[in-house]
Amino acid sequence: MARTITDPTEAAQELASRVNKAGSVVFFGGAGVSTASGIPDFRSEDGLYHQHFDYPPETMLSHSFYVSHTKEFYKFYRERMICLTAKPNRAHYKLAELEDEGKLMAVVTQNIDGLHQMAGSRRVLELHGSVHRNICQRCGAVQSAEWVLSTTGVPRCPECGGPIKPDVVLYEESLDQDVLLASARAIASCDLLIIGGTSLVVYPAAGLVRYFQGNDLVICNLQPTPQDGAADLVCACDIAKAFDW
Repeated sequence: MARTITDPTEAAQELASRVNKAGSVVFFGGAGVSTASGIPDFRSEDGLYHQHFDYPPETMLSHSFYVSHTKEFYKFYRERMICLTAKPNRAHYKLAELEDEGKLMAVVTQNIDGLHQMAGSRRVLELHGSVHRNICQRCGAVQSAEWVLSTTGVPRCPECGGPIKPDVVLYEESLDQDVLLASARAIASCDLLIIGGTSLVVYPAAGLVRYFQGNDLVICNLQPTPQDGAADLVCACDIAKAFDW
């Protein structure tokens, strides 16, 4: 049975010890990594799924809704999915430090906010894309999140007038196979896999855990996950505090 720690100070000490002993580390994270930076997740009590909109969030974030209700899609996207005021927290910065030290091989993230890169991480595999890339479907020009926020209604490409689509994976869309494969390879090759801030219920991303062949699996999440029983250590505490060492 996995050892469970609820005290964040103790969790930080244990995480530091395990990272120091490991030859290579991969971090696999989800929305809980960003909630400490003020970005709401989907499933928690204060998450998007518990707020009231004209349509359910999972509907507004679907490919078919983007196609059929593009103006409403962009209203939700601007108001709820882009949060440029958010700043990296201690977990983001510690992961960047570990990469600089040669310990961390990759960050595999389900988040689309770019906070890992803002903190200094370079080897980031974005399973669900990024709000910081918005691509013209006609000429391929890429526009920033700031540019999208400066527009109104349905944004059109300033280069050719073509439709702009966020480079995020919507419901009904497939994950980028190259990113998925690179993530599986990274997880398969590390000694220590730290899973943080994810409920591990969203597939196919959650299925990546099965590729881990190392000897130390750590899960850091406030709520229980389906993989807790397979973990060597469970840190049931705030992830930013658990990475504060």
